[in-house]
This record gives sequence, C-alpha cells and structure tokens, in this order.
Amino acid sequence: MSGTGTGEEPGARAARARALVLLRIRGRATAVALLPAALAVVLFAAGARGFADGGGWDAARWAVAVCAVVVLLIAGAVALAVVRAKPAVSPTVPLSEAAAPDLYRLVRELADRLDVPAPSAIALTPDCDSWLEDRTHPASGGSARRTEAAPVLVIGSPFLWWMRVAELRALLAPVVAGTGASAQPDIAAARRFVRGLDGAVADAAAPARGPVRRALRLPRVFVGRIARILLRSCRGHAAEMERGVAAAASSRAREVDYGLRIVAQEQVGLAYAGWDRLLTRVALPAWRMGRWPSQLDAGVVAALTELSRRDRLAEGYASRLGERPACDLLEEPGAADEAASLLAARLFHGGPAETGPDWSPVDWQQYPDEVVDRKWRSEAARLHRVLDAVGVPPAAAVGGVATLDRVVEHLEAGEAGGEELAAGITAAVAREEAEAEDEAQRRAKATAPGALSAPDPAAGDDLLALWGPDPLPLFPLQPPRTGTELLADHVAAMVCCAAVDTAGAAPGLDWLDGPTLLVDGERRADLGTPVLSLIEDGDAGPLRSWLASVGVRTDKPVRLV
Repeated sequence: MSGTGTGEEPGARAARARALVLLRIRGRATAVALLPAALAVVLFAAGARGFADGGGWDAARWAVAVCAVVVLLIAGAVALAVVRAKPAVSPTVPLSEAAAPDLYRLVRELADRLDVPAPSAIALTPDCDSWLEDRTHPASGGSARRTEAAPVLVIGSPFLWWMRVAELRALLAPVVAGTGASAQPDIAAARRFVRGLDGAVADAAAPARGPVRRALRLPRVFVGRIARILLRSCRGHAAEMERGVAAAASSRAREVDYGLRIVAQEQVGLAYAGWDRLLTRVALPAWRMGRWPSQLDAGVVAALTELSRRDRLAEGYASRLGERPACDLLEEPGAADEAASLLAARLFHGGPAETGPDWSPVDWQQYPDEVVDRKWRSEAARLHRVLDAVGVPPAAAVGGVATLDRVVEHLEAGEAGGEELAAGITAAVAREEAEAEDEAQRRAKATAPGALSAPDPAAGDDLLALWGPDPLPLFPLQPPRTGTELLADHVAAMVCCAAVDTAGAAPGLDWLDGPTLLVDGERRADLGTPVLSLIEDGDAGPLRSWLASVGVRTDKPVRLV
C-alpha cells in the first residue's frame, strides 16, 4: 500500500485534511497581505479609465497605495524571517553510511517492506527515544536544495547496545513508517510552514548579537509577534496532523514483526530505567569531577545485566545477551559510543564540546581510582576547609592533620554545628560551580558560533561531529541538592577516605548505585543511615559501631587532594 495512493489509512486522511487547513491558513495570510495592493490596483485602474476622478479619489488612491506598500514590506519581512529562520534541530551524532552500512541496509529493507521512502540519513541521540526529524528547511543545515528529501532517522544509542537486531528492527518499524508522510506534498509543505514560523518566533526572542541585529531589534520583535499569531492559529491543527501521521505509521507497521514489537517495547522501559540510573548515579559524579565516561552505552548493558541478576522479575532478560546485539550493525561501536557519551555529557551536564585539562574521558577500568577516589578526597578536603573557616580546632591527638575524629567530634557536639557546616559547604559548592560556569562561558565566547561543529580532520570520520557551542545543558539531570544532602555526602566521603587509608578498603563502581566502598572485596551500602544519624541528631553511636565493624581508625591522618 503506497503512502501516496488512494487507499489511505484513516490516520493519513486525517493528517492530510489538517495539512490542507494549515495551507489554507498560509493562503489566507498571503491574501490578507495582498489585499491592499489589489485594492490599489483597482483604484488606479479606475482612475485611468475615468471612473474615479477628483481630488478625493486621488487622495484615496495614494493612501491605499502607501498602505499596500507598508503591508507588502511587512509581509515580505515575515516571509523572509520564516524562510531564513533556523528551526530547532535536535543535538545528535551523525552516523554516515560508511560507519554503519549494515544498519543502513536494515533500515532500507524495512522501508521497502513498509512501502515508504527510506530515511535520508541516520543519527544517534544519547537518550532512550527514536524519531524522524526533517532537516530540509533551507536554514536548518540540511538538504536545502531538496525540500522533498526524506527525514533523518534518529535512534537512541542505548537501544543499539541493549537491544538485539530483531528487536531494534521491530522497534523502528512504526518510526520508519512515518517517512510516508514526508512523501505527501501537502503534509510536507504544511510541516515546512509550521517549522518556519516556529523558527521565526525563536529567532525574534533570541538575544541580539552584533550591531546590525541590535539595530534591527524592534523590527525583529514586530515580525516575531506576527509569526507568533500565525503559529498560534496553526498549533492545534499541526498537533492533530502529527497525531494522524503517527496513527497512519502505526497502522502501516502493524503487520511487521508485531510479536517482536511487544518484546521490544518491554526492552524500551528496561533500557530507560537502566540509562537513567547510569546517568544519575554513575555518570553525574564523574562529570562533576571533570571526567566524562567514554563508554556510557556499554555501561547500560552492564547496568541492566546487574539489574537482571538482582531482580527476579528481570531474570529472563539476561538470556537475550546470547543473541546478536544491534551495535554489531556499526563498523566502530566504540567510536560511536564515545561520541554519544560526550554529547550526553553536554546535554545533561553542560560539559565542553572537546576534551581538555579539566575535561577528559575516563574508561570503566579507571573509574574507581580516577573518579571515586578523587571525588571522596576532594569532598573531604572541602569539608575540612569549611571546618577551618568556622574555627573548628583540629583533633587533639594529631594537631593540624585531617582526621575523621575532628568531623565526628564537631557534629557530635550539637545540631547547630551541622547546620553551620551545611551552610558553609553549600556556599563553597555554589562558589565553585559559579567559577566553573564563568569558565565555560569564557570558552564558549572564544569558540566560533555555529549550530554544528565541523568534524575534526584528524579523526577522519564525521561520526564525531558534535553539537556546537550553544548554551547547555539542555536537560539537567538533578535539581540542586539541599545543604543536608551535601553535608551527608561530604561526611560519607570522609569516612570512605578513612576506610581506604586505615582499614584497607578500596573505591569501587556499582553499575546501579555509582561510587561505592569495597571492604574485603564486598560492597558496603549501609553507610548512609549512620551518617544521617550523626548530622541530623548528633548521635555518633551508629557510625562508631559501623567504623568498628570495618576496622577504621578515626584518629589516624587521612590523605586529602
């Protein structure tokens, strides 16, 4: 069944009907803009034939002519803004056909089976989602010369590592089926119109950079308001059109791997849970230390495998790992994982687009020493700096040396001490984050503006062409931490440093919980409750019992960063 034939699905008919409404809105706007000019032509023609003579008619003719010129200028400005505006383009990692010939072949075979045009390209996003993105608008950086080109297929990179090849094909079937809408001229034209309006509104709202844009700020704002009015009238129809497109795509893909689609949807939920936990528990501590894990997608597999080991409900998922993973469809899975991992760090944390002295990759083998141990020791050092600032004397046994006794004795003395420390740590963290943000802005200003950075010539592959220096993060992972949470983290870090230095413990990585303390090779996850008892109630008993069970010496010096 062809996407442009007469036997359209109900969803396709509904989508096309809404597209025609959007095009009628565009036509009415054009007609309104041309109406004064048409009236002026009629008046001048009537005057030339002697039907409208006299001073009054002359004044009316010129008044209407002036009005027509003004309206045409405004309409031209709006049309130019719509054409030149850059619609929003999702930050992705481009994946060339040379980098993934098997994946391109799978997608094309799927498109042939669905009887729809194949996507024009494939890109990766560091998230658990997949969609089609039209990048053919003249200002979007896509195929400006071919507005009829098929959209780009964006695939969530965690899917490639966790899903099997058959599951990925089943998952992509309804997504690829959506390319049929792009082959329908009315829907494609309506989409270009709406995207242009959206881009014009965003462009008018953007801060003016440069003397020319600052001088034209008021005209830009006026044009933006007109575009916003048109966009508001289109929004409901556009949403209904996309719902119809989605319904038609789902209907078209119904008979393609239907049983596997149910299994694939189950894997989507599991992959999302593992990805979210990996980012918040494992990647975020590294990002805050100036390191970015370079194999996040491989980490998803490890995290979900660990989840299947711990959770009886997920036991059946581990057996799937014997089947061919979808990442085998890539020529260099490691390079793709690294590019997606760096983009994830930019999207969710706001890290730089390139590595540097304070922003370098870390692999999973180095994570315990390079991230966990450094995190603990930097937080312990910050805790002792705040103790110095509030005038807390060093422990009596070893003057001037950082010990765990100093922390425990101060917090054991009363709750006010905990509040003072929490406030001091919060201020110190805020100050350090502000300094880091100022440095990031300085680097961004030194970088040439642009939507997509050019590929590194030394890399020899456009796979690593990442999102440019636009303001990031776009999707921060966590809200700001409270003072109590920060204090608990810092006290726990001091305890872990003491355990490593005096009891032979070691830093470790838990795929589901992030940084962890290993005692005799076993993970100890029971430190949180004793620490909270100390900082919230001033009760050091539970923590001292925990320290005794591990063999930690609280009076011994602890090495800080």
